[in-house]
Amino acid sequence: MDKGRVFRQLHEGHEIFLMPNPWDPGTTKFLASLGFKALATSSAGFAFSRGLPDGAVPFDVMMQHCRDLVAATSLPMNADLEKGKGDSPDSAGETIFAAEAAGLAGCSIEDYSGDDDNPIYDFSLAVERVAAASEAAKALKGDFVFTARAENFLHGRPDINDTIKRLQAFEAAGADVLYAPGISDINLIRQVCSSVSKPVNVIALPSFTVAQLAEAGVKRVSIGPRLTTIAFAAVRDAAREILDKGTFEFSHQAMPFSELQQLFSQGTDKDI
Repeated sequence: MDKGRVFRQLHEGHEIFLMPNPWDPGTTKFLASLGFKALATSSAGFAFSRGLPDGAVPFDVMMQHCRDLVAATSLPMNADLEKGKGDSPDSAGETIFAAEAAGLAGCSIEDYSGDDDNPIYDFSLAVERVAAASEAAKALKGDFVFTARAENFLHGRPDINDTIKRLQAFEAAGADVLYAPGISDINLIRQVCSSVSKPVNVIALPSFTVAQLAEAGVKRVSIGPRLTTIAFAAVRDAAREILDKGTFEFSHQAMPFSELQQLFSQGTDKDI
């Protein structure tokens, strides 16, 4: 099965689709068993699971993580690969080749530089990186969905005009999907969607509903690190109950051990 082609068909369909973000093989298998059509990695989710801050995972370690998640499911897997292997356009192309070799159906690359003094790549460099990544994706034998991300709103630059300018340039440079995380105003999301012709990804926020995002023109909804952070919140609350109250009432909300044992005894979701 060409997972890249299956993934692309989801973007070509009439319906909005949801793409949650597991952070290890167990959560990958679990989410796949619930009926989602595609999954995606979370750079922050994986980093937190290793006791690291977001952005601190080396590229080769991230790629092994991607291979582990791909092996855990038959669903198309997209990857959040941050800025990729490096800063240059060539490194962006190399990132795509590495992603395809890991078995991914798609990936995203950001215009966030990782430099606190200059967090967003200059416009021309950002576009050159997207063009190189797009060219690499089109050179692959199989289908591969490349997402270009404009990171202004996550890094203290809530400039919708510059963000749209970047997304339009990324589209012209060949990106398959466009993504500007951090926008919390549904009207701005509607403006983004109407300004481009390629599918738009939006990260879920408590203020949104799937129906609202679909009406705004969004094609794909991801969750980012929120499943990871809610899991940490559950552990924190349970630990606080143990330490502060000396009780174990949290156990009533736990998934039955037998359900997880049965799920993980079945291998990948190919067998579920």
